Amino acid sequence: MGHMSLVYQSDQLGNQTHFGFYSEFNKTVAVTVVETVFLCLVFAFSCLANICAIVLLVRKKRLVTSNCFVLNLFCSDLLFVSMIPFIVVIRWTEVWVLGDFFCHLLFYIMCLSGCVILMSLSAVSLERMICIMKVTQTTTCDVKVVVGGLLVIWVFSAMTALPLCLFFTVVKERVNGEEVQICTLQWPDLTEEIFWDISFIILDFLIPGLSIVVSYTKIFKITKDMRKRMITSTAYSENHQIRVSQRDYKLFRTLFILMISFFIMWTPVFMIVLLLLVQNLDNSFILSPKVFFWILLFTFSNSIVNPILYNINLFKKKWWRIIFCCEPEDSLDTETTCNRNNKQNGSMENK
Repeated sequence: MGHMSLVYQSDQLGNQTHFGFYSEFNKTVAVTVVETVFLCLVFAFSCLANICAIVLLVRKKRLVTSNCFVLNLFCSDLLFVSMIPFIVVIRWTEVWVLGDFFCHLLFYIMCLSGCVILMSLSAVSLERMICIMKVTQTTTCDVKVVVGGLLVIWVFSAMTALPLCLFFTVVKERVNGEEVQICTLQWPDLTEEIFWDISFIILDFLIPGLSIVVSYTKIFKITKDMRKRMITSTAYSENHQIRVSQRDYKLFRTLFILMISFFIMWTPVFMIVLLLLVQNLDNSFILSPKVFFWILLFTFSNSIVNPILYNINLFKKKWWRIIFCCEPEDSLDTETTCNRNNKQNGSMENK
């Protein structure tokens, strides 16, 4: 079969080709076992890491703004990897056996959660930038603003990914002389597909990514200027500023690495969107099924990286004791500059 594993000719639609996404035929049992092992490992470790990260954040005495968006990030990671068991089923059955409902739902949820992850990272970077820019002012973490921001993230992601829910469908294809069912993306018009591909990449990838880059560039510049001003500070204020700068700089560095890992591990999936468009425009171009699967698995692995990178400092302080026993003194003290300034400004006003 070769490359015909994921691209099939439709008897009903003439020469139009369909990409099988999750279905791949003529694989050996050994290959399927290896795929299953990797998928199960990613699923298990991702669930463990994200649940632990969520517990750590929930156990905080107060969820500040950035932590709310980070919590949203971990929840969307769990939603993303929750689709792995369904993919395992299809890798074994090869044909689509989950029905029309899950065909519409599976890739839609994956795309939705991926958009939420990037939007959450963008929201965290913007919140951090605003916080550090107002470091000398009173800044409050309005619950309504946080809830509104989370609502906007989910609604926007759900709307931009909606075509995947509408146009993923079960079709019958003939493979090796037999009629089988696959779940594939069937656009009603090629122009609509081109428009969605371009707008989706711009709205859900390039613009949020650009906002993250701009925010962290601004944060790095401000942090660097703060360190330079320490030289002329008094002994007391210098010690205080060093404490603030070190703590916040470590947080900024962690979130920056989180952003880099996302772009590295999610860019191939967005490239797949473009490659599928190229395949629809040029039937001579065939996307390898093996490449698609391993890129998908690589992207799933990002759900393990996110909580580990964010809680790397808690790992050093034996975070498992925090979850199952009691909290070490100051182990969860991740209060940001905004909150400390609020308390300091409040105490000065009382005096």
